[in-house]
Amino acid sequence: MSAKDYDPRIVHFYDEDNPDGADHDYYRSLAHRFNAQRILDLGCGTGILTVTLAQSGRAVIGVDPSASMLEYARSRPGASKIRWILGDSRNVPDHGFDLVVMSGNVAQHIPSPQWEKTLNDLHRIMHSGGMLAFESRNPACRAWENWTTSTTTRSTRHGLISEWSEAVAPDNNGQVLYRTNYHFMDSGETVVQESILTFRDKKTLGYQLQNAGFEIHAVWGDWCRTPFDGTQPIMVFEAVVPTR
Repeated sequence: MSAKDYDPRIVHFYDEDNPDGADHDYYRSLAHRFNAQRILDLGCGTGILTVTLAQSGRAVIGVDPSASMLEYARSRPGASKIRWILGDSRNVPDHGFDLVVMSGNVAQHIPSPQWEKTLNDLHRIMHSGGMLAFESRNPACRAWENWTTSTTTRSTRHGLISEWSEAVAPDNNGQVLYRTNYHFMDSGETVVQESILTFRDKKTLGYQLQNAGFEIHAVWGDWCRTPFDGTQPIMVFEAVVPTR
């Protein structure tokens, strides 16, 4: 995931840009349907989903490589129920997870070969029958073509900021450079937040999951569990650890 940490000022309005919604409803319903008791939220960010997974009797761990994101997550109501870990899949000490989720297109923030290593790590720390669920954008829909935006202005706790975004078309590895510029008008400072997002198609993701030892349970094209037909903008994967 991203090697450069988020500016804490940006974290303060991250949830405004990435609110709780149908995607989080899906992951919560998945935890309920599978009666998950040990849950790992990998790439948990500000913890907006994580804290809602921590119902009575559940053990929930939130992992993220961003110190500023985790600092914010720890301040949320209900955060004391979560075990927060700074790092990635290599830093998870526990085993026996029956549900692992990666929301917010986290899978695209993990480049190869780290992505393949992440899948191997997850397979190792999950128990037989455990479920891995995540979403990834469908490269056929070319979402990056709509990511270059004109300048907008908004009010934040840090004063007025103007912001604009730009995206560079994918390279031969399917990686898109996405850059958002935040200009803090009061201080005159401009902060640039860059992400490298890897676009993988259904066939590639399926192969990578199977190579790590998972079995594909389903691939949905939306949060209502409509089967993916190749035309929807997202792919929602459910993969299970087969009985060992």
